[in-house]
Amino acid sequence: MKCFVTGASGFIGANLVHELVANRHRVRALLRPGIDLRGLQGVEFERVEGDLSDRARLAQAMEGCDWCFHVAASYHLWLRDYAPMYEANVQGTRNVIEAAAQAGCMRIVYTSTVGCIGLPVPFEGRVTPSDESTQVREDQMSNHYKRSKWQAEQVATTLARRGMPVIIVNPSTPVGPRDVKPTPTGQIIVDFLNRRMPAYLDTGLNWVHVRDVAIGHILAARNGSIGQRYILGHAEGNWTMKQALDVLAKVSGVAAPEWRIPYKLALIAAHMDEALSRLTGRPPRAPLAGVRMAKHKMYFNPAKAIRELQLPQTPPEEALADAVKWFRANGYVK
Repeated sequence: MKCFVTGASGFIGANLVHELVANRHRVRALLRPGIDLRGLQGVEFERVEGDLSDRARLAQAMEGCDWCFHVAASYHLWLRDYAPMYEANVQGTRNVIEAAAQAGCMRIVYTSTVGCIGLPVPFEGRVTPSDESTQVREDQMSNHYKRSKWQAEQVATTLARRGMPVIIVNPSTPVGPRDVKPTPTGQIIVDFLNRRMPAYLDTGLNWVHVRDVAIGHILAARNGSIGQRYILGHAEGNWTMKQALDVLAKVSGVAAPEWRIPYKLALIAAHMDEALSRLTGRPPRAPLAGVRMAKHKMYFNPAKAIRELQLPQTPPEEALADAVKWFRANGYVK
């Protein structure tokens, strides 16, 4: 297949391009001028310069493509001005999907997030992981990134109902190689390896290998049902932060922090950090949005993707080990 990929230089996007090429698909990637291409080293693809705002340019660039993967997103937990994030994530999604349909793409895979799925509700001390049917409540839209992605997913769902061949994937917490920026999750690993994590916040995430997430995109294009959404996660990957840090200690040889930060103390520190950021313009080290999300155990059930897409299940321990290896090999560890 000839595939069009937005966000190809990002963490998931770069791994997707590598997997597409490894599976003998041809890739045409939409990239902004001057973007960091380290994640795409060693892979052949056709480059098209542009952005998500020019629908006519997008449709022209997609001519002849069979599949479209819309992975690009503005992912920030703190900005001085959030308007560009909504423009990129919401209107950009509409532009890409409509352009792909106009160009005749047979499958359009939209990369959403598990942040658009309702959080698990604890009952008698136990947390049952959420699945694709768990409705998100308005009060769970606790930051602009989640709200913008939720609005973008509504656009994708509406366009699928109008007959466009859209399939939605919702990655959980991917880790692994080619996290160039790095992502907020990757930054946790980098800080851990550099011994800049004296303590941790009690939370829970669904950890999954980024390679499985990339393969899940391809499987969604091949096997997914139009209008459906699929959690790309790991069935055994629902770990507390303490569990993940203990595994990181095992695979890296770096001691895990023992002190757990009380949530209220973390919240106060985040408020102070953001107040300083408003003065300096520099992003806070601990964004308020991230601390608020960490209040909940963000556990998810990927059974539907495993059953319908045959989503692979690489052990999360291997995902963390691969992330450690890549960060060390690429100069992130001092």
